[in-house]
Amino acid sequence: MIRHDALDLLPVRGALPGLRDALEAHGAAVLVAPPGTGKTTLVPLVLAGLVGEGPVRRVVVAEPRRIAARAAARRMAWLLGEKVGQSIGFTVRGERVVGPRVRVEVVTTGVLLQRLQRDQELTGVDAVVLDECHERHLDADTAAAFLLDVRAALRPELRLVAASATTDAEGWARLLGDAPVVEAAGVSHPVEVVWAPSVRPVRPPHGMRVDPVLLTHVASVVRRALSEREGDVLCFLPGVGEITRVAGQLGGLGDVEVLQVHGRAPTAVQDAVLSGGTRRRVVLATSVAESSLTIPGVRVIVDSGLAREPRVDHARGLSALTTVRASQAAGRQRAGRAGREAPGTVYRCWAEAEDGRLARFPAPEIKVADLTAFALQAACWGDPDASGLALLDPPPGGAMAAARGVLEAIGAVGSAGRPTDRGVRMARLGLHPRLGRALLDAAAAVGAGRAAEVVALLSEEPPREYGDDLAAALRAARRGGDAYAGRWRTEVRRLRAAAAPAARPDGSPASHRPFDGRGSVGAGRAPAEPRMSQPEPRMSQPPAPGGAPLAGDATDDGAVGLVAALAFPERVARKQGGSFLMVSGTRAEAGEGSGLRDASWVAVAVADRPLGAGHARVRLGAVVDEGTARQAAGALYGEGDEVRWDAGDVVARRVERLGAVELTVRPLRNADPGLVRAALVEGLKEDGFGLLRWSRDAEVLRQRLGFLYHRVGAPWPDVSDDALHARVDEWLEPELGRARRRADLERIHAGQALGRLMPWASGEAARFEELAPERIEVPSGSRIRIDYADPERPVLAVKLQEMFGAQESPTVAGVPVLVHLLSPAGHPAAVTSDLTSFWKDGYRGVRAELRGRYPKHPWPEDPATARPTRHTNARLRR
Repeated sequence: MIRHDALDLLPVRGALPGLRDALEAHGAAVLVAPPGTGKTTLVPLVLAGLVGEGPVRRVVVAEPRRIAARAAARRMAWLLGEKVGQSIGFTVRGERVVGPRVRVEVVTTGVLLQRLQRDQELTGVDAVVLDECHERHLDADTAAAFLLDVRAALRPELRLVAASATTDAEGWARLLGDAPVVEAAGVSHPVEVVWAPSVRPVRPPHGMRVDPVLLTHVASVVRRALSEREGDVLCFLPGVGEITRVAGQLGGLGDVEVLQVHGRAPTAVQDAVLSGGTRRRVVLATSVAESSLTIPGVRVIVDSGLAREPRVDHARGLSALTTVRASQAAGRQRAGRAGREAPGTVYRCWAEAEDGRLARFPAPEIKVADLTAFALQAACWGDPDASGLALLDPPPGGAMAAARGVLEAIGAVGSAGRPTDRGVRMARLGLHPRLGRALLDAAAAVGAGRAAEVVALLSEEPPREYGDDLAAALRAARRGGDAYAGRWRTEVRRLRAAAAPAARPDGSPASHRPFDGRGSVGAGRAPAEPRMSQPEPRMSQPPAPGGAPLAGDATDDGAVGLVAALAFPERVARKQGGSFLMVSGTRAEAGEGSGLRDASWVAVAVADRPLGAGHARVRLGAVVDEGTARQAAGALYGEGDEVRWDAGDVVARRVERLGAVELTVRPLRNADPGLVRAALVEGLKEDGFGLLRWSRDAEVLRQRLGFLYHRVGAPWPDVSDDALHARVDEWLEPELGRARRRADLERIHAGQALGRLMPWASGEAARFEELAPERIEVPSGSRIRIDYADPERPVLAVKLQEMFGAQESPTVAGVPVLVHLLSPAGHPAAVTSDLTSFWKDGYRGVRAELRGRYPKHPWPEDPATARPTRHTNARLRR
């Protein structure tokens, strides 16, 4: 029996006439309704004709999370007085409850994408509701773009509703062809804000890590809220681990029940939270409770101020969640949950001054997440670069290029970006393409069952108590009776069925292209490319048609290692000292007591970099042998002659390598001269031209040429380091071509080599001594060396008495030199570039000082007309 009393209380009822009119006129609408108004439950029932007098329709409701999809289906079935599966059904990954009479089906956005790829017309569906579209999940944005294509080309009668819990709906309205925006007023009670920052310093989140100081503080704020306010308490925390730790600190609350709500929570716990209870409750929840779930009885919110958002995790090669500060919009959503039924209170675990510095909205996933799965979906849809998709934000070009590279490497798309048959199959597996590749390729080698078991472990990281050894984690999941093990078994069944065509009973490969060693995928920094002589690095080649499939170990440990290596070939790693070196060039360490520490080779499935650590830390990995490593990372295999500059000299070796990992190394004699020369040039760049033989005359020559280039320009050469490197062929040959090691460089006379850059062809070289003389004759007759170290202003350091009689400062190439006037003992006395002015104004003071110190030397009152000298008065009188 329909529960009309509950339906009548839903505030969204007032917006239904406007929504009907908008859909009749435009076929699409944006529905803005705060959480708890009934947009997720009443609207689909009305659209399907299950409530009210509307026509019978079949409606699909897309939710961003599995927990929300199940909860929405149960709530709608309860409102109708039915069980799930009758008029209301749901489909999430690994679970489907849909009977023959279902009129409203709630699915996750991922399931909707799979359905659209199989049936672009959505046969039998009359309307689609995209719920919580304000959260900007990537799957939701993609599904919206695909549905708009369907409406434009195939199903103009398909009705589309974008439902948002925030008022930021203008972008969605434009995207839906200027669709009407229908707003439903929610029941909103005042919410008091209490700022409750920790008195102890709290370190910012790093990766998945949250400072334990903050979690202890959150637990204390929950206790404070229980003592100061009435009603149930809803506490927002970023993830399952934090929920578990805070729950552990909330013991001894008497009659208060502590419940945990997250995507991994058992169904019974989720039902208990959503149905209310007789005891006072503390509900510890992730952001799923911001808008996707309505929890009755809540009067108090405790907000940790943290959230988890996807980011491209280059350590894993997948989109991974990272802990961030929650946005201002998320804070408002969370606070609003306290005022849905009555006046409430929100305790914010940060200072009021920090609030204005928070981001206004969470970042759209398409801007920050790994786009490999999105790129494959777009390619299978027929738009490889996604340029024709109606998206609120275009995908970043760099992220799309990286995704395309991954897809090409695993054989999911061709060079033009079009999906292969293999890629289409991967797109329908409901897995990240990396894991899809591992499932398909490993199934032919170790069987669909074992491959499915390992991929299921990789698709949802196992609990920490399972350990960091993937093989041990597999055994723990098989015998486990916890919630994770239950979900894992469900996923294994699904993946086994999906992978079954990849493995035939006789062990022969199926129709998809078997692993050929070319599918290595780089996710992080690539290792430096060595210089190799002919032959070019040999890449593993695809097997001939009908050739042998990928070899697999029949044991569990061998199967686990193979699957992990296929999923993450660039993180196959070899033991070096106390750590592992991945073929990508990243170093990682296994934890103390880990069973991986003694392995020679591992495949790293999950890694992070602890704050302040020099190496990554292996959180989940599998032991592999060298043969598996060579097969999985085959695209990074190469062998050849490597000649490079290392530790101050040329090093020549014959090397066989997997990326950054050296497999075998042998000294190389009679290395290719071209490679040796390139290594020597690299040495000159790294260690400088000081490797050559520089006499004093050579250094002065370089300074003089530098002055002329700065003052006159062409045809005089630029002799800066960069310019000399660019013209190394012109001035260091033929000596450089004959050199084999550092000692040979030290025998090259730099001055003679620089002379080759002089403008001999134009004849200007003949004026070199005229324009930039090495020495200049001063009035005393001495020839004094000019210092050209500063190309802006040459310096002439000369005893003051030798300049008597000079009427003006000397010049070179039209530039007055900077005269450093010295005492008879050679100490600085004065500096001038205008000798005439110095004689008039500065000389008097210098004369008074020097006359007292050096009375035996002449100090005339008029130096401009005096006789220049190098001698004392006595010497002059002789």
